Amino acid sequence: MSDAAKTNAATVRVGLPYHLRNLAHVEGDVQLEVAAPVTLRAVLNALEARYPMLRGTIREYETGQRRAFLRFFACEEDWSLESHDKPLPDSVASGKEPLLILGAIAGG
Repeated sequence: MSDAAKTNAATVRVGLPYHLRNLAHVEGDVQLEVAAPVTLRAVLNALEARYPMLRGTIREYETGQRRAFLRFFACEEDWSLESHDKPLPDSVASGKEPLLILGAIAGG
């Protein structure tokens, strides 16, 4: 990232479910530099660029849509159905709160 881009970049924390942390070989939250505006799309693009093994695990290759059994949470609110281009809350964009990617539990 260029120096000019870094001045407009935010450090965003992303919490991944256990199976995706294992796939990416990371522990705890991932920290990513994301250029403003900080949107779900921008964070996911940065995540997949840094950890290419995650491509196709969070979003469908063809459509870019969220995989069915994953949910996105920002500031304890479900962002799974929000536009991927809607700016994330300031506390997520500033790294104060993480963007959580959670695996849904199904069954009965």
